[in-house]
Amino acid sequence: MVGEFLRFGTVGVAGFLVDAGVLTAGIALGTGPWLGRLLSYLAAATTTFALNRAWTFRSSRQEGGLGRQWLLFLLVNVLGFLCNYGTYAALLAGVPLVAAHPVIGVAAGSVAGLAANFFMSRRFVFGAAGADPRSSRA
Repeated sequence: MVGEFLRFGTVGVAGFLVDAGVLTAGIALGTGPWLGRLLSYLAAATTTFALNRAWTFRSSRQEGGLGRQWLLFLLVNVLGFLCNYGTYAALLAGVPLVAAHPVIGVAAGSVAGLAANFFMSRRFVFGAAGADPRSSRA
């Protein structure tokens, strides 16, 4: 499980880069920090789903079609999303530095949602809880 968590964290860094990049681009294109963040989160979640499916949980059972599994990933990560977006929104609304630099809020939100997303993804999306324990070693 430690190896999975480290891979999950590495994928999370890639997700953060997508999240921050799409948010920055969205703001530059006029979406504003609120709608821009919803769009950037969706882009980042799709990226992390693909990378986690291919790398982090590659040895776990992967039932159902790709689209079904992606929707399940989004659904079970609602708790992580609420932690992530709630942290972002609170900091954006209450901390002038974050209002001026929303990417700081993206980083804080990413950390807030990390554990919830890992355990929910591992258990419900990728079925790692029922996988062979030897397959989760780094």
